[in-house]
Amino acid sequence: MKRILAILLCAALLPLTGCAAGPHADIAATTLPVAEFTQRLCQGTGLTVTRLVTEPVSCLHDYCLNVSQVKAAEAAKTIVISGAGLEDFLEGVIDEEKTIDASAGIPLLCGEDHNGEHEEEHEGHHHEEDPHIWLSPAGAAKMAENIFTGLSQRYPEHAQIFADNLTPLLEELDALQRYGDDTLSSLSCRELITFHDGFSYFAQSFGLTILAAVEEESGSEASARELIELIGLTREHSLPAIFTEVNGSPSAASVLSRETGAAVCSLDMAMAGDSYFDAMYRNIDTVKEALG
Repeated sequence: MKRILAILLCAALLPLTGCAAGPHADIAATTLPVAEFTQRLCQGTGLTVTRLVTEPVSCLHDYCLNVSQVKAAEAAKTIVISGAGLEDFLEGVIDEEKTIDASAGIPLLCGEDHNGEHEEEHEGHHHEEDPHIWLSPAGAAKMAENIFTGLSQRYPEHAQIFADNLTPLLEELDALQRYGDDTLSSLSCRELITFHDGFSYFAQSFGLTILAAVEEESGSEASARELIELIGLTREHSLPAIFTEVNGSPSAASVLSRETGAAVCSLDMAMAGDSYFDAMYRNIDTVKEALG
């Protein structure tokens, strides 16, 4: 019975450095990118890391922590957040003094500024500043450096190990940028319509233009007027494909596809799942296949 309870507890919390961390990990990180970067930086230190958001999600607008997640956050000595307003659900739950904000000092894109184009806005689901920094490899590198700085200040005895671990992490992010540059350099189409408003950093990183970004969730689906505008854009620019988010709603995209013949492809916010890098490489390959 004790063994069964231990297994159930481990499955509920999924700490990145193993079951031993349980609900009492030294560090709790919110989403996949900051958790993965933190875990990589902490390798060899003995510090344990747990991730709070493990469910498949496309956004955190209405996210709520469950009891296990609250306990993990309260027990951790350090909380690493993505920042830029992404984790509003943590307000009143954690002590800001034990928080490392991975977005600190990073210039943010405006929610309405997607390579100079206008973003479709849905009431109640709009960021004045876009928090999805990690979808740019260069932005992700700055986040990793911020986490490194925060960890070094809190755990100075491990500062050299953090530094040693940061170097290969930054090299992998640089390799990701180069792969995207090479893979997407000769696209026949460089314009996107996305049914999620979070891909502007991704587009900016690889020289793509988002014509329209529709934030579509339950209760805020694209209107008939918006669909007519999107159909016109798709035809005007001869788009071969439109893009949904893997965990988002495909309903409006399906209508747009039927009306225009454009294929529907899925991109990953890389906010949950098993590997930030796998998600990003898949996104690059998906865009290449879709836009040729």
